[in-house]
Amino acid sequence: MSKMAYLFPGQGSQVVGMGQDFYQEFDFVRELFDMAEEISRINLRRLCFKGPMEELTRTVNLQPSVTVVNLAFLAAVHREKGQPVVSAGHSLGEYSALHAAGVVSAEDAIRLVHRRGELMHREAVKHKGAMSALLGLTIDAVEEIVERGRERGVVSIANHNTGQQIVITGEPAAVAAVSAYAAEKGAKAIPLKVSGAWHSELIRGAEEDFKAFLQTIAFNSPQSAVVFNVTADTESDPDEIRAVMSRQLCSPVKWCDSMKKLVEEEIEIFVEIGPGKVLTGLLRKNLPKDYPATVFNVNDLTTFENFIKLGSR
Repeated sequence: MSKMAYLFPGQGSQVVGMGQDFYQEFDFVRELFDMAEEISRINLRRLCFKGPMEELTRTVNLQPSVTVVNLAFLAAVHREKGQPVVSAGHSLGEYSALHAAGVVSAEDAIRLVHRRGELMHREAVKHKGAMSALLGLTIDAVEEIVERGRERGVVSIANHNTGQQIVITGEPAAVAAVSAYAAEKGAKAIPLKVSGAWHSELIRGAEEDFKAFLQTIAFNSPQSAVVFNVTADTESDPDEIRAVMSRQLCSPVKWCDSMKKLVEEEIEIFVEIGPGKVLTGLLRKNLPKDYPATVFNVNDLTTFENFIKLGSR
């Protein structure tokens, strides 16, 4: 039996129309949307299926929207394929991974991301932030220029996505300065369309409130492994998982190291479950050239059917 990992995308993967064909096809998906709308008090169907993109991308709307679509695709995959060996989710996507592993219920996954979105939005309104993707520098080189950029304000690494794709986050002037230093070194800096400086000190004010909210949610022992963003490692103790999730808000996403961990675990089938193909692109850059892996996306009915037909358990 092939060892399989489920990967869940987060902010940046959203697209207008996401999940609509699944919603039309499956009763259990309609029930998931009803539940998520009742908890969030947001018209997620309208946002996901019709947009507009500007409104969908606001973090308070985006977090429950992407998560309910992830959970819808996951519910369909679970029925056909059962549990994976391991799951991982990129930032927001980690909440979908927690549900895939049985750590939290679907309802609690929505409660968590809805509250997370509210708190992140609150801090982003208080502290204007920016993010930029740097392409072409190693993590060591980026750490060096980030250190230099701190003379201009708050700046840090948000995501270590691949060997040479690293996202920085912080105050606009400091992010611009580090982007300029990266360009001097021959790298490419791409400003990201975000509404806040995620995974930075600028949203530290959300951490205590979110930590308190996490205490109200039941966390179970994982039925299958989860590789966490903060540690790039697994954790089986529910209280420790809760603590890791409270740190995740302001800590860097160690995605590159997380994918290395999956390679060490000899995962053979990788399935990105959620809108877009962001994680598939990152995975191809992270896997060793000669690594024998099969990669699937499940982001609509066609890709779901392909996976069911071709992906072995």
